[in-house]
Amino acid sequence: MTYKTILVHCDASRTVGGRLAAAADVAQRFEARLVGLHAREPFEVVAFTDGSMAIGPLMDAYEKGRDEAERTAMAAYAKATKGRNFPSEWRVAEAFSDDALAMNARYADLLVVGQADPDDPAGARNDLPEAMVFATGRPVLVVPQIGAQSTVGKTVMLCWNASRESARAAADALPFLQAAEKVIVLIVDPEVSGHGHGQEPGADVAVWLARHGVNVTVQRDVAADAQIGEVILSRAADHGVDLIVMGVYGHSRLREWVLGGASRTLLSSMTVPVLMSH
Repeated sequence: MTYKTILVHCDASRTVGGRLAAAADVAQRFEARLVGLHAREPFEVVAFTDGSMAIGPLMDAYEKGRDEAERTAMAAYAKATKGRNFPSEWRVAEAFSDDALAMNARYADLLVVGQADPDDPAGARNDLPEAMVFATGRPVLVVPQIGAQSTVGKTVMLCWNASRESARAAADALPFLQAAEKVIVLIVDPEVSGHGHGQEPGADVAVWLARHGVNVTVQRDVAADAQIGEVILSRAADHGVDLIVMGVYGHSRLREWVLGGASRTLLSSMTVPVLMSH
């Protein structure tokens, strides 16, 4: 298994350059096709207008902004792919970004999006990463606002709790895990049971990964008074991790995305890329 098609979200945000650089590095590493997708979001009439507002000038200004955003995104994509020797493709969709990404991601192996930046008006909706995890059926690589500070996936931390979600994430991340120099399976507060961890938590998943050629070690930890998400970030820093892999818990309802605590902590405080699956 490997990644053959990687889809990356291209908007006009101030963090798009770091996101595209990380996506291009991953595409180069796996000799994959990189697809940059920009969404020209449709104009929406403000719901509370009383009809006295002239819509024409608003439409003109909106169209001008859309054109400028597309040019900015396309220039950033061209810069990130210049001189690379992998196939690449530029796409533009006349749709909302979440709808366009969800549809196109179903024909890719990996989706790359950026960490939410609520202070950037040019950025996408703030819940885009979690929305894509629930909507696409594909692994989602979330790049932090600061970008990836090193090659993504040399030292990987797999967050493991023997659940369906963590098993899905591990399988989706296999190309990264197999290519990594080191993989740390982190288990926090494991409870031995007949339907979860075995007698030696982490042993089963380590054996499975080793059969796939993964250089794996197991670390067990306790959360104590700290949240699990904070423990994950702390151990990632201790080990110089450049990619965190985890399953996402929660559900979606009418575009309201409800996540587990660890997922929320990582999405808000991440400093390295996080690969998430549901």
